[in-house]
Amino acid sequence: MQRMALAASAALDSAPKSMIYGTLEASNDRSDYKDGRYWIEFDGVHNLSVQGGGIINGNGKIWWQNSCKINKTLPCKDAPTAVTFSKCKNLIVRNLKIQDAQQIHLSFSDSSNVQASGLTVTAPETSPNTDGIHVTNTQNIQITSSVIGTGDDCISIVSGSQNVLATDISCGPGHGISIGSLGSGNSEAHVSGVTVNGARLSGTKNGVRIKTWQGGSGSAINIKFQNIEMNNVINPIIIDQNYCDQNEPCKQQSSAVQVKNVVYKNIKGISASNAAIKFDCSQNHPCQGILLQDVDLQLSGDKTTKAVCNNVQYTDIGNVSPHCT
Repeated sequence: MQRMALAASAALDSAPKSMIYGTLEASNDRSDYKDGRYWIEFDGVHNLSVQGGGIINGNGKIWWQNSCKINKTLPCKDAPTAVTFSKCKNLIVRNLKIQDAQQIHLSFSDSSNVQASGLTVTAPETSPNTDGIHVTNTQNIQITSSVIGTGDDCISIVSGSQNVLATDISCGPGHGISIGSLGSGNSEAHVSGVTVNGARLSGTKNGVRIKTWQGGSGSAINIKFQNIEMNNVINPIIIDQNYCDQNEPCKQQSSAVQVKNVVYKNIKGISASNAAIKFDCSQNHPCQGILLQDVDLQLSGDKTTKAVCNNVQYTDIGNVSPHCT
């Protein structure tokens, strides 16, 4: 099958609406995919509304079994993104269920003024690279009142994204809510103005995470995580500037994406690991302006946790446990 696409001129002034009812299911034959990047794509459509309460099923199991994350003997290849919005302005996406994507479930790319709400995004915890909502080079986007549980990041925010607001988010299973990864392949990356306000994370590998590769450049600045509940989360708060998602070890490099002005406020709950806070920052480009306010993360049974803090300039306000020493 050819990819499903809706394309329009950037000058389109009308308000097109796409209503999805029932279940839209992808082919279970990989040879039907003529484009390896997309399944459903909306390209260059302005003032668009996509809703209807329907189900979009990516039939991802036929792709997962051929992933290098599952079978280490296979080469690593990208699978299609289930739903992509590219170069769209003034976009509304709401009241949809997206499940079992081939890889990423829902991607917003090179877009602006986006409202995404009432979404349910699900895939098995073992499904590889199945990010829930992926935001790249997109400005002024709100993600609200959504339930996400997949095999990778519930929400991932990468380079070029600005003014991102996520509220009332339920996340789990998965890898948490992530900024990054940034700076792979010695690239320059910039993310700014991200706020996560009101989230519940349960059984995830990470809680709120910033991840950057050595050798990159640019910045991740003006970020706020607040009013967040953690339940059995392995890494509730983590900044990892030595991120390395490849089979061979990453070489040591001096340049790094600068992480600056990050606030963690009113974050509470249960950590699944002893190290509830991890700041593994660059020696040459330390994390700057990190603020922890009213943070309380404990092991089950009220056992104490610890913070592992390397190369970070931080401030504590109020009750913070654990705290850097």
